[in-house]
This record gives sequence, C-alpha cells and structure tokens, in this order.
Amino acid sequence: MPPTSPADTAQIVLFDGFDPLDAVAPFEVLHAGAIASGGALTVELVSAEGPREVVSGSGGLPLRATAVLDPDRPGIVLVPGASGRIAESDAAGTDPRPSGEPIPVLLGRALTTPLPDLLKAAMANPEVLVATVCGGSAVLALAGLTEGRHATTHHQGMDLLDATGTHAVAARVVDDGDLVTGAGVTSGLDLALYLLERRLGPRIAHAVEELFAYERRGTVWRPTGPVPLPL
Repeated sequence: MPPTSPADTAQIVLFDGFDPLDAVAPFEVLHAGAIASGGALTVELVSAEGPREVVSGSGGLPLRATAVLDPDRPGIVLVPGASGRIAESDAAGTDPRPSGEPIPVLLGRALTTPLPDLLKAAMANPEVLVATVCGGSAVLALAGLTEGRHATTHHQGMDLLDATGTHAVAARVVDDGDLVTGAGVTSGLDLALYLLERRLGPRIAHAVEELFAYERRGTVWRPTGPVPLPL
C-alpha cells in the first residue's frame, strides 16, 4: 500500500575524507526500510557543495553526492565520521595505516565548507532529526552545535565531546530527542535500524533486521528515568 503522507527524506552527508562504512551501512538499512514501508522514506547522498564525486578517507573510495544538503527538507540528516590516521604522530609508525591524512585534519577541513551552517539550519528545523555515526558527532561538536546535548562517538573521541561542552555518553546509540548519535563505525547499523523504528515503526525495523541477519546491540541511551546509583 502506498504511503498516505509525503515521504520523509534521509539525507546522508558526504565530505572529503568521510568514512565509507559510516555512510554506506546506514544507506543500505534506510533504503531497505524505504522499500519495506512502500516509499514512506527516500534516501540520498548529499554534500554541502551539491552534486559531485566525494572521495572517502579509506583507500580513496569515491561516492557520488546527487544533491546539495537541504536543511528545509523534513526527515533525517545523517553525518558520518572521517577515516584516516588518528593524529599527526601516527605518521611515525604507531598506526598500521601509514597513508591518509589525520582525522582531525579531515574534520577541520569539513568545517571550512558550508556544512556547519547547513547543519545549524537543520538542527533548528523541528521537522528534521539529525543523526551521526562515529566522528560525525565531532563535526557537530566542533561546529558548536551540541553544547549541553547528550551524544556519543568513537571511544577515542569522547574527550573531544566533553571539551566542547557536550555530555559524552559511553553508549552505542544515544537518543537526545532530535539528535541521535552512534558510537564506532559499525554502530551505523544499530543507529539506522533505530531510526527506522522511530520514524517508521518497529515492524519495519524488525523486517530489515531479518533481511540483513543482524540484531541491534546494546540499549539505546536516553536522558530519562532515574539516575542509577554507583554499581
């Protein structure tokens, strides 16, 4: 049966040096959800600059963005992290991936594009849910968009969130209302399945779980309920 209301759009944002798994895993999950829901969701790859080929930080794998990120479109805006060396010092041989630029450099370069302003507009839109995978939350944090919010990221980036005034939570997926964040790269699967559950319902999410033979891990953390005592 066709959807009874206009479809939401999931815009997955690409920037130079992005981590391809952060983007492709949610793309596949959300696309499957779009099919299972009869078109209640559309999914596309976008960039801050518009249609272009965007080169990832993993072996130079290119993906094509087909549109510019539109913060006025109702639905989901999903920001992946970057793929590269952890820091400049890794060039000395402590990282088994000697090629590629450091992740902080890649994230910093993304912040010099129109991306921060577009993300700020998306976060101000009550019809948009902003989501991130891995270092995507660092992009938001460095742009000053998550101060006072709860978020997670890769375990090696938790201090950065704290330094920006973000409440870093050591959970695989953190739901802070209109901001939903995922931890390390494979958490993109868990995040996307949870987004399907929130937007399209648990039956759609479960059908996609079965399709990919994958079960979500961990409890989705929310800032609700009593604060636990020390264990």
